[in-house]
Amino acid sequence: MNKRSRMYPCVRVDRANVPAVGQAGGVLLTRTVEASGLGLVLSQALGLWRKPLAKHDPAKVLLDLAMSLVLGGDSCRDAALLRSEPGIYGPVASDPTISRTITALAADVDRVEKAVAKARAATRDLVWGLADDKAPGHDATADKPVIIDLDATLVTSHSDKEQARPTFKKGYGFHPLLAFVDHGPDGTGEPVAGLLRAGNAGSNTASDHETVIRSALKQVPGINPSRPGRKVLIRTDGAGGSKQLLGFLSSKGVSYSIGFTLPMSTPELYHLIPETAWQDAYNADGQVRDGAAVVEFTDLLQSKGSLNGYPSGMRVIVRRERPHPGAQLRFDDVDGYRLTAFVTNTTRGQLADLEMRHRRRARCEDRIRTAKDTGLSNLPLQGFNQNRIWLFIV
Repeated sequence: MNKRSRMYPCVRVDRANVPAVGQAGGVLLTRTVEASGLGLVLSQALGLWRKPLAKHDPAKVLLDLAMSLVLGGDSCRDAALLRSEPGIYGPVASDPTISRTITALAADVDRVEKAVAKARAATRDLVWGLADDKAPGHDATADKPVIIDLDATLVTSHSDKEQARPTFKKGYGFHPLLAFVDHGPDGTGEPVAGLLRAGNAGSNTASDHETVIRSALKQVPGINPSRPGRKVLIRTDGAGGSKQLLGFLSSKGVSYSIGFTLPMSTPELYHLIPETAWQDAYNADGQVRDGAAVVEFTDLLQSKGSLNGYPSGMRVIVRRERPHPGAQLRFDDVDGYRLTAFVTNTTRGQLADLEMRHRRRARCEDRIRTAKDTGLSNLPLQGFNQNRIWLFIV
């Protein structure tokens, strides 16, 4: 890569007794930007918003902020962490320049969002190609799909920011909806889309889920976002179990595994199922879990008309397990069992395997905690569109 296309300095590694830098770990970040091509691609994507004769590239401003978050920062002022090491990070914009850059991008946030998403998709395509058989999408099939997890989280606001609202947990702030590619137990997960929403946004708003899913599908290399097919599995909790969203997923032809709310007639249906129909459930390690079992409810619910309006081919799988000692019992527990359900259009595989696959969506909570450790716990800017830019950075 030539000097003109290099966004960060090339740091020389020397074992001799010479003056050293204090943030050698930052070299991994700058080298990743260069090796992935993200710096160059993002710079080209944001070229429209770079003023003539401007000293600082908007792309580098955003990348510098992202690096400051990895180094422990949580606001724009923390770019000072990078200014202390110009030998690693090169010229870093001043706080007023960073503020002006974000304000300028926020004024045209919809177009900026599309430009950033396009740059990220191009970079991801390159990186997954370099990863070869280690990439999440390598040899993806209906039996081994790329899994996209969706989940919402609450971000507290400690001041009256634009569109900060009371939340359903009696807090105050924002309610973003996020999507991650699941890399499995040994991977970190990969954020692919996010939608910043006011704090009073609904958890089960189908239109918001559709928006995030469309954005996420555009980030997956090697598929047609309009019709990705069963090589992609969308997985989320009961907030996505609406007829509208399930119909949308069916129209896209994707696989899905979605939490489901059982009807009021569940106790009556439960007693119609013979004990021999229940199959042992598994732990995360694939071993049989004592006291837990799964069964399919699809035919029973259809016979009662409870699945009218839902897409054809949808299966309802129910898990039962006794609450652990000391747990608070619920009115909807049946014969001492806690019943939970999910729906899927996967036709092959044992019920226990499908149920374990669905429960692994809990890894998404780990991805969100990681995001909150690197900038998501604080949306530091006053304007809503400015905080949308911040969400790109996170």
